[in-house]
Amino acid sequence: MATPFYVAPEQMMKDRAEYARKGIARGRTLIAMEYADGVVFVSENPSRSLNKTSEIYDRIGFAAVGRYNEFESMRVAGIRLADVKGYQYAREDVTAKSLANAYSQALGAIFMGSEAKPYEVELLIAEVDGHDPDSSPLDRNGHELYHILYDGSIVNESRFVAIGGDTESLSAGLESRWEPDLSKERAIKACVSVLAEAAGREIAADDLEVSGLDATRERRRFFRLRDEALTAALDA
Repeated sequence: MATPFYVAPEQMMKDRAEYARKGIARGRTLIAMEYADGVVFVSENPSRSLNKTSEIYDRIGFAAVGRYNEFESMRVAGIRLADVKGYQYAREDVTAKSLANAYSQALGAIFMGSEAKPYEVELLIAEVDGHDPDSSPLDRNGHELYHILYDGSIVNESRFVAIGGDTESLSAGLESRWEPDLSKERAIKACVSVLAEAAGREIAADDLEVSGLDATRERRRFFRLRDEALTAALDA
């Protein structure tokens, strides 16, 4: 009788984590930064149709890096989950925290399970409050950023976050450029300059994907900037 092949659980988890990290590092980094009225997502992405960011629900946005087919399936699942919960209960019951927890459980189960390989993705779920722009800052709940790693680990970020690949140098650049109460345009320009600095070259507007959440918009807070609108933001 042949002896079954055995791999120590610690080694198996280490190998799966290394595999996922290498796959994610092959893609381009994405940056999210809070500004006075919301959150912006900025990444280098020449494609006009294969987006890394999208709306999940009224006040909630989704951003991801890694294998497109894998994070796209996660995005669609999140939209369906949010729609069902909002229909069964109330739209206000759909929160970034609950969606991030669901994503965390799903990615954790895939990473620890019997699947052939872990998902090569990192996710970011953002939510902005629905405050009146004329209200006192004390009456505002602020913005939320949840970073979900390939193994299901979840981190509640603040101010800014870079996901995918080597993010240490990007985080240092973001730290030096972030300020309280940034305008949307200044936040976008700060993110673009950090990406360009890391790439060692200028990044054309046509090669950028810029979107985000704006708490001052009616009901649906998600926006996407392209063409003239993006050029105007970068030139502001």
